[in-house]
Amino acid sequence: MAGNSKAEITLQGLGYRLTPQRLMIVDAVHGADEHISADEIFHQVKGLYPHINISTIYRTLELFKELELVTETDLGEGRVYYHWADKSYHHHLICQGCGSLVAFENSVLASLQETLRERYGFQANLSHLALFGLCRECQGKGNVPD
Repeated sequence: MAGNSKAEITLQGLGYRLTPQRLMIVDAVHGADEHISADEIFHQVKGLYPHINISTIYRTLELFKELELVTETDLGEGRVYYHWADKSYHHHLICQGCGSLVAFENSVLASLQETLRERYGFQANLSHLALFGLCRECQGKGNVPD
């Protein structure tokens, strides 16, 4: 297990134990090239630690989310996906016509965040968003978003 020093330091600094299960979950999320679901993490960790329980995966992901180590995003498939928070800050455009997914940078939302703060006194958490609509190709086909 390679681990991730930020995760280990954060967990230890807050008094959490570095259990083998937690370290395997860290490795699964951190090692994923793309977003990863709890089920995918479960199957990956279960191969290394057959006694792992899916509830342990969910509890650990919830802890990591609270500690801002991972982000959680609903990409519209009825389940959420996780991504290591410091890997990159990006968001998603998801086409409701063809299902295509396009990542876009955090900087695109900077003016929205500033407007919300100035106009409404609201500090928005725009850490990881999925926006649904239609891609250019589907719009050209006359599709209408749900």
